[in-house]
Amino acid sequence: MSSRLGTMAKLLNGVWFLCILFSFIDLSIGKSIQKKNVLVIVGDDAGFETQVYNNTVCQTPHINNFAKRSLLFKHAYTAVSSCSPSRSAILSGLPQHQNGMYGLHQGYHHFMSFDEVQSLPLLLKKAGVRTGIIGKKHVGPESVYPFDFAETEENNSILQVGRNITKIKELVQQFLGSSDTRPFFLYIGFHDPHRCGHTHPEYGNFCEKFGNGEKGMGIIPDWKPVLYKPDEVELPYFVQDTPAARADLAAQYTTISRLDQGIGLVLKELQSAGHENDTLIIYTSDNGIPFPNGRTNLYEPGMAEPMLVSSPDVTKRWGDESNAMVSTLDIVPTVLDWFNVSYPKYKLLKKDVKLTGKSLLPVLAEEPNTNWDTVFASHNLHEITMYYPMRVIRHKNYRLIENLNYKMPFPIDQDFYISPTFQDLLNRTRDHQPLHWFKTLKQYYYRPKWELFDLNKDPLEASNVANDDSYAPILKDLRTRLLAWQQETEDPWVCSPDGVLEDSGAYKEHPQCMALDNNL
Repeated sequence: MSSRLGTMAKLLNGVWFLCILFSFIDLSIGKSIQKKNVLVIVGDDAGFETQVYNNTVCQTPHINNFAKRSLLFKHAYTAVSSCSPSRSAILSGLPQHQNGMYGLHQGYHHFMSFDEVQSLPLLLKKAGVRTGIIGKKHVGPESVYPFDFAETEENNSILQVGRNITKIKELVQQFLGSSDTRPFFLYIGFHDPHRCGHTHPEYGNFCEKFGNGEKGMGIIPDWKPVLYKPDEVELPYFVQDTPAARADLAAQYTTISRLDQGIGLVLKELQSAGHENDTLIIYTSDNGIPFPNGRTNLYEPGMAEPMLVSSPDVTKRWGDESNAMVSTLDIVPTVLDWFNVSYPKYKLLKKDVKLTGKSLLPVLAEEPNTNWDTVFASHNLHEITMYYPMRVIRHKNYRLIENLNYKMPFPIDQDFYISPTFQDLLNRTRDHQPLHWFKTLKQYYYRPKWELFDLNKDPLEASNVANDDSYAPILKDLRTRLLAWQQETEDPWVCSPDGVLEDSGAYKEHPQCMALDNNL
């Protein structure tokens, strides 16, 4: 009997051990497949006209509330100051000169990323993540940027999916209401506060009248328009102080408030669907605001972006600010890190590809002391006629800009040209009237090859010190860093404008810049 009892006890102990073992295995498996999601919200030409970035006039209560659950980055930058190229950088993690989206995607501009680019939606789709996009896409080809759920300008009116915040809310409901149980990545590209005087002038310079309930404007049920007086706007230093420019900014403010209300609706839908506490949320913009020195420029107003990141996993820095310099190139590595997806090894144009951005997740937990003091940007075109390539490094308190096509005047895009702000500058210049601006149009058009700014002493970037001998060591250091980044990202413009890159045939293994002797 005792031997039987002993045997029984051993069996029970064994069963108990196996139960405990399997419970741990089950817990570990559950943890490895824990559902985690990502929501990326991108404003269109959105800047710092929000209360969280110290604008006291423009009303943005929903962004204010979101900031309480986020880490706010004070030094975030775009990788390129143009719509399609910037979105290609956000979604591929590669600068435009590397991914191939050199200019705008739509219409006769027709730029595309290279077919072999491994974009974020493509990688996540392969990893079993459900992907969705609502609003402005503005990149291609479809094979590179595929989404499971897509309601964009490609199959809708951009006004409806980019500015009608009720429609956007309903599309978010549709996406989140799916029976698909996979983790999701949802990208929302608002079209506010982009200018629309070039495409839809009947709705105002920023489409600020679209959906406001007035005759012929339609109505957006969830939008409560906020109007601003020109004399109350906070004038940025890079915009002239004139009635025309102030009225332009007042119209922009109205669409920023609509963007804010749209963000509030999206976040409310996320909460209602039960995903507030399992979703990483990133809010940023594609490029600078559409004013002088802004979009299509790589001065501070064209390159600096708002960025707020909220992680439900790390809450101790919610409501805090970070001084780390970050880039829109950091979004892909951040999202891949969140989903625990590795970036693949592959080649573009027979050259190895690697990300130069970094995951922001560690910064959400602790402010870094080193290695977050440098960002880069590159720009080739905006519209097809606007060839003005620039390469930029922002390192600590210095910005160095290389203007490759500096013998030509800086180009002006279509919707900015007809804007009240630019027309005001143009007409005042023609009439020899005071501009009330910190530059002249001639200075704006014609730029030297190298522009170096000491932002501690010159935050307005009004004094180029590239030819100042006392800054020679800094200029040399920044040029070396910039060249290294161009080489690391396989920049085809690395030898321009005074040389030709030979990187095939006899020079395949050791590419060289061959001098043109063109005195540039």
